[in-house]
Amino acid sequence: MKKLRLAILFIFLLGALFSLHYYRTRSVQTETIQFHSNLIGKTLPYIAILPQNYSFVLARNKRYPVVYLLHGWSGHFDSWEKNTGLVHYAAEHQLIIITPEGNNGWYTDSASNTTDKYETYILQELIPDVDSRFRTIAQRQGRGVIGFSMGGYGALKFGFKHPEAFSFVASMSGALDGPARMDDQSILQTFGEINSVQRKDNDVLALAANVPAEQVNQLPYFYFDCGRYDPWLKVNQRFAEILRAHNIRFEFHEVPGNHTWTYWDQRLPQVLGTASAAMSAKK
Repeated sequence: MKKLRLAILFIFLLGALFSLHYYRTRSVQTETIQFHSNLIGKTLPYIAILPQNYSFVLARNKRYPVVYLLHGWSGHFDSWEKNTGLVHYAAEHQLIIITPEGNNGWYTDSASNTTDKYETYILQELIPDVDSRFRTIAQRQGRGVIGFSMGGYGALKFGFKHPEAFSFVASMSGALDGPARMDDQSILQTFGEINSVQRKDNDVLALAANVPAEQVNQLPYFYFDCGRYDPWLKVNQRFAEILRAHNIRFEFHEVPGNHTWTYWDQRLPQVLGTASAAMSAKK
């Protein structure tokens, strides 16, 4: 009788452990990585959101597309998680989502501070670290970048300057006129004086207008949207005109909303869905 009770207890515990493992693998997992950047000389944390079933034993050989989700000015690596339903939305997709720390660096190598290399950091340090830690599709077709405001500018700029790295690029309420402005200390520190080479080389509208025709087909797919009451609506409309004139593949949406977290939270499910569909089609 005692052996029977022990056997029943063992089966019960085994079932409980299996149920716990099944529940955990069915849930989205989040990890915060304290990554030290040698280029910038400081720790730049990032959050990794891993899809359902990522840890399931039967999925151990499966690789996933990666989306880099860039925050806006005055934000940080955890802004998306704190201010939107990102973790809930992520459960709908088989994506690895990374939210990097960009500080107020405009995802650009600074014209005035030689250690603020936020563009090179993303490409040469962050992406290799993510690819080494997680089961990513470590090629262009499995990599996308999305951002809002300053991060939207950064995402679109990456698409033009580094098309070999990303197959999908998206912006929400992109602050696309950053290199043309003189009204903020972070802009002056990043881009330098008004006629600087740094401003010219990182002007996303100029980058789009100057793409050689023979290189258009090598660009990623561009998605961007902007609220109808957003102060950056006009520059986004102008950007759409440039892409259309140069036969660059894109979709642009003007929808009700302003430059707020309410708007970005509402748009995030649509953008993640578009990214997931675009990159799944390329696998």
